[in-house]
Amino acid sequence: MPIAQLQVAKPDITQPLKPHRHTASLLPSSLSTYQLSETKTQTLDKHFLEIEKEKFPTFQKMETAVRLHLTGVVVILFAVTFASVRACPPSDLAALLAIKAALHEPHFGIFNSWTGTDCCHNWHGISCDPETGRVADINLRGEAEDPIYEKNHRTGYMTGTISPAICRLTRLSSLTIADWKGISGEIPKCITTLPFLRIFDLIGNKISGQIPAGIGRLHRLTVLNFADNLISGPIPTSLTNLSSLMHLDLRNNKISGVLPRDFGRLGMLSRALLSRNLIGGTIPSSISQIYRLADLDLSLNQISGPIPPTIGKMAVLATLNLDSNKISGRIPPSLLVSGISNLNLSKNFLDGIIPDVFGPRSYFTAIDLSFNNLRGNLPKSIISASYIGHLDLSHNHLCGRIPAGSPFDHLEASSFTYNDCLCGKPLKVC
Repeated sequence: MPIAQLQVAKPDITQPLKPHRHTASLLPSSLSTYQLSETKTQTLDKHFLEIEKEKFPTFQKMETAVRLHLTGVVVILFAVTFASVRACPPSDLAALLAIKAALHEPHFGIFNSWTGTDCCHNWHGISCDPETGRVADINLRGEAEDPIYEKNHRTGYMTGTISPAICRLTRLSSLTIADWKGISGEIPKCITTLPFLRIFDLIGNKISGQIPAGIGRLHRLTVLNFADNLISGPIPTSLTNLSSLMHLDLRNNKISGVLPRDFGRLGMLSRALLSRNLIGGTIPSSISQIYRLADLDLSLNQISGPIPPTIGKMAVLATLNLDSNKISGRIPPSLLVSGISNLNLSKNFLDGIIPDVFGPRSYFTAIDLSFNNLRGNLPKSIISASYIGHLDLSHNHLCGRIPAGSPFDHLEASSFTYNDCLCGKPLKVC
């Protein structure tokens, strides 16, 4: 019997009381015509409740049973809801199966676990958001510390393309399809519509085509790694809209054009690796505005023009690699008294003298100025540098005596060969 039917109706105390048939013997006769006070009404309610409980001796048992039943229903509903949240949505499942169909991995059976209807559990490389149940991470690496590779003593190899179906995974936060060597085709342009994407890593494939022009729409992106592919075309100007980007790696591609003039807008960038491309133009002076930049590698490109002096004033820049370009002009003195510890300016068209500004702030694990047009004597102040681990001044037009003492006393002759008239240890005696 429903609880609602066990409630006791109160009498209308504004009318003469007609005793309830179950309470007639308990009420004084005077109550039949008495206008009840609030206190007496509460007493009467208590009498009614006690009588109703006597009338229905299983009242408490029924109430307990109803509560247990309702609790069971709530638990079942919660379990069903929780399971539905954690389960892989049909739309995400269909997208993953389309991605799988576009790829071919013949050796390890990477996709053998991609079966069933719940892609959120035990699918290799797939992780889901525990709250929404949507696919959040795709992490497929051909070179990783994974038992499947160690057991077979080889790295992975995969061919095929990246299906545009990946763009249907609208809650995707991390996309890594890396080091498979054989994946080709272009980057789906619709990838720029994934608003939650933070990591985008396609290193080590054969992906061609251009970087999508709308890449700057991925405002949450922190890692962009397209290194070791066949990507061509210019760097999209929209890339400088990626205000959260920390790691940019475009090494070893066929990227052409120039560096965006407003490159300095990438205020969170700590590593900018763009070596082994076809990038031309000059080094944007705005780069010096990137306070967090610690590693800048523009080597093996076609960059020309001078080195902006402000680069030597960057707060945390530790590695500056500009070798094998067409850079001309003088060496900015600021580079030699900065926080840079690894400086490579070799194989360019730098001329003039080596600035005589070395001092206690000059700490270099390596400094390479070889294959340029540098002239004059070696700077005497170089002996006051805090530390110089490796120094290469070969293939220039330097002259004069090599100073005695550190760091020259531990350097080999190859550091000074092919100059006009250098002499002294470790070269011939002057």
